[in-house]
Amino acid sequence: MKCTCNYVGEENLVLQTRSSFNGLANRRALRFKVQGAGKERILKIHSTLYPVPCTSPLGVAQSQVLWAWILYSFMALAAGLLLTGCMKLGPDYHRPDLGIQLPGSYQNAPSETVILEPEDHWWRVFNNEELNRVVEEALKNNLDIKRATAAVMEVRAQLVETRSDRFPQVGIDAQGQRRQRPVIGVVPGETFTTTTNIYSLSLPASFEVDLWGRLARAEESARANLLRAEETRRTVAQTVAAESITLYLQMEAFERAIQIAEQLIETLRRSLALVESRYKRGLTSILDVRQARRTLAQGEATLPALRQDLGTTQQQLAVLLGRYPEIRPPRLQPEDYFKRVEPVPPGLPSELLLRRPDIRAAEEQLKSLNALVGVAKASRFPRITLTANYGYSSADLDQLLRPESELWDIAVGIAQPLFDAGKLKAGQKAAQARYQQGVAEYAKTVLTAFAEVEGAFLTREEQLKRRDYVVIFVVNARAAQRIAENRYARGLVEYLDVLDAQRTRFEAERDLVDVDFTILNNRVTLHRALGGGWADPGPVYLDGDKSGTKDEQATTRVNMEGSTKNEELRSVSSENSPL
Repeated sequence: MKCTCNYVGEENLVLQTRSSFNGLANRRALRFKVQGAGKERILKIHSTLYPVPCTSPLGVAQSQVLWAWILYSFMALAAGLLLTGCMKLGPDYHRPDLGIQLPGSYQNAPSETVILEPEDHWWRVFNNEELNRVVEEALKNNLDIKRATAAVMEVRAQLVETRSDRFPQVGIDAQGQRRQRPVIGVVPGETFTTTTNIYSLSLPASFEVDLWGRLARAEESARANLLRAEETRRTVAQTVAAESITLYLQMEAFERAIQIAEQLIETLRRSLALVESRYKRGLTSILDVRQARRTLAQGEATLPALRQDLGTTQQQLAVLLGRYPEIRPPRLQPEDYFKRVEPVPPGLPSELLLRRPDIRAAEEQLKSLNALVGVAKASRFPRITLTANYGYSSADLDQLLRPESELWDIAVGIAQPLFDAGKLKAGQKAAQARYQQGVAEYAKTVLTAFAEVEGAFLTREEQLKRRDYVVIFVVNARAAQRIAENRYARGLVEYLDVLDAQRTRFEAERDLVDVDFTILNNRVTLHRALGGGWADPGPVYLDGDKSGTKDEQATTRVNMEGSTKNEELRSVSSENSPL
């Protein structure tokens, strides 16, 4: 950033002043025109030169007074440059070119592209009131979200801490001291002791003139870290919502699988009764009886494992909701529990960069690293510090606040490293290298997001095709089982044919449950990959604080994705179901 400071002129004023000296004070004002950061202002720096008589006990040389006037003028000029904000070393942030060629549309998405509208509760597309309550409870009570919220408040406090370095620091210093020391040599051969008391009360102040923008860049980095923490919290909220929906859908799938297993067991029991009846009449061998009993035991053995999986899923969901991990008996799930919904409108690939909080968090991290490059660069330039102290000091406590006990001092300090073996330069190079690492991480995050979207669209397309084939498989497996059982009852086929038909029907039913869960869970993955349609967890406030700037509260909303209308339910309710 370019800054110019031009000397304009000076003014001489003669003022009658009150001071400890009699006479006139000559007040001189230097006028400067400062341009920078789109601002232009005239600075008048005033200094008063008092004529100091040589007979004064406080007299100083005129040259010393002139030097003090010049120093004061320099301090005021530095403060004026700070106010104009024209010096801010380091690069300003611009979104880097990632070298990624964005296509006009997603490869595996539906051909029609629409603009997505915000929608806070996209999961309502499943038309399940209990699922809605589960997600809302998770967003309210989940411990990971609470931890992420506390992390936002921590980073916000760090921003206030970092920003405070740009303001004057004022303190209070009170001290009381009693000291005893020996006095030798006043009287030959004698030693005396003296006791002195010193009391002081002062207000020290210090201020670093951020002439090169080091502190401003540090605040810029801290502010970006705050926004990154907020986007991370939104990412956690997305993850919690997605996991709660996935666990709920998985719980329904296990409940449906338990029902299928119980139906199979009931069928196997009827088959065993039929085989035993035929064996008693001498129509079949003991081998068929043993095979029927073996198959029944095998079917019954699947139930404990399914109930265990259901209980584990229920416990995981309870922990996600902030509850004690309890289990409950499986619910009855109708055969039409699978609800096919329309595809999510894909939108444009470029919108993904603005919608997903993890991408925005990665970019805020990049902004923070970019600002730290400026901090490292400014650290190589001189630091200008103003210090002042005003107070009282006295040997008697009752005389401490009297005018004659008054003390004050003011100073300016400039510190510039002359030799550090390349330490500060290496620090700047390290900051630049960290920024390049951040660029690579940001590019990876963007590419991973695109891969997740394309993968979710591809999964939905292929799994819907698979479900069509599995439904045909189920319809024919049911028919084959019914025919095999009827033919066996009339003695036309072996019992092995019946067992094979029953096992095949069970496998087909389980495959249908699995593919249904995959399709429904992929809908969750797709919404999450597109970064839209998620509830905003709301702004974060410190305890007792409901104010703050927009940046401090980091209330940037996540763009929501519009959900679509529900499709007609498709299920396998009979052998002739066309899906």
